[in-house]
Parts: sequence; C-alpha cells; structure tokens
Amino acid sequence: MPLVRIDVNEGRTAGELQQLSRGIHDAILAEYGIPERDYFHILTEHPRGQIFAQDAGLGFERTGGVVMIQIFTQGGRSQEAKQQLFAAVAEKLAEVGVAGEDVFIGYVENTAGDWSFGFGRAQYVTGELAVPRK
Repeated sequence: MPLVRIDVNEGRTAGELQQLSRGIHDAILAEYGIPERDYFHILTEHPRGQIFAQDAGLGFERTGGVVMIQIFTQGGRSQEAKQQLFAAVAEKLAEVGVAGEDVFIGYVENTAGDWSFGFGRAQYVTGELAVPRK
C-alpha cells in the first residue's frame, strides 16, 4: 500500500493532473502487483517559486514542469524492484509529456505496523488486512 505524494508547479489542467497520478499508479500496479484500489495519492500544486529541484550535480537542468514524487511504502523490496519502479514511473510520465529530467522520486520505507487505514487500528497488525508480500 504505497502512499504517494505528488508536488507540481501550478499550471496543469485537472485532466493533466489526473494523468500524472494515474500514470504513477499504473507503474506501481505493474511493478509491485498491488490491488487496483490501493490508490492513495495526495497531489499538491504550488505557486511558481515554491519548488526547488536542482540537478544535484548531475549536469542537467529541470524545467518548471518538474514532478516531485514521494512514495511511502513497506520495506522489503529489492533494490532491483525499486529501480524498475523508478524506470516505470518515468516511462509512464513521459507518455503524458513529462521529461525524464523532471521526474524526481523519493522512496521511504516503513513497516506493516506503521499504517492505519481508519478507525484508529493498524489493520496489518490486527489481521484485518493481509500484509503485501511483493
């Protein structure tokens, strides 16, 4: 169950924002085999000048179309699986016009006991939800 935060500069249409979210979700579905309804995204638009995303010394320039993505998910996936996810996200976003240099992903792992889906219970711990294995 990834929780995905997506931050972008304002200026995209509602349809374009939906395409960004859906593309990221489709990449996660394909790479991690999660259920379709494990769709938890927070998309935030910011006024120009509130997102700073330089190249970290890699020698390229980002545009105002940068998409900052944070993926919060349970630990246990291999580095190879994460790399495949990063590539799949970039590929899906390229399909909706986001350049590769404008895709920035931060990946944060936690444990099954770190999630509550409602009612103040940790459903993975209580057994109400099965802990994902992939």
